[in-house]
Amino acid sequence: MSTPSVLFVCLGNICRSPLAEGALRAVAARAGVTILIDSAGTGNWHVGDAPDPRAQAVAARHGVDISALRARQVRAEDFHRFDHIVAMDRDNLAELRRLAPADAPARLSLMLDHVPGRKGKSVADPYFGDASGFGATWEEVLAGAEGLLDRITQPRR
Repeated sequence: MSTPSVLFVCLGNICRSPLAEGALRAVAARAGVTILIDSAGTGNWHVGDAPDPRAQAVAARHGVDISALRARQVRAEDFHRFDHIVAMDRDNLAELRRLAPADAPARLSLMLDHVPGRKGKSVADPYFGDASGFGATWEEVLAGAEGLLDRITQPRR
């Protein structure tokens, strides 16, 4: 069986998706599960940039270091490289559906689809708010990461 793979996607790849990447790395490591994990943005404004300092700070408070991550833009080959492509909000999901090659095997979903009672909801973008918004974002992506890990590791029914 091949290693499962997940790509998290938000708009600029400096807030929500790197936090989601860090959260899934942490929960997978605790569970002893190997997963290929990456993140990207639908936009190109921040390509090459480190995550927002507020995102780095909230991750660090939870024992997760995302400082080495660098923003990149979604590429066509991502739809073939990753089993799961998980969008942070409905706009990003719509853009991913538009970009996806017709033969792409990746399963597209929203982050909060993996949290009971939150299906179809978006992770709020904390970028334009203060640091407290990043705490709420961390809680949402952590819950989504835990639910996604359960989905990946449970046998298909």
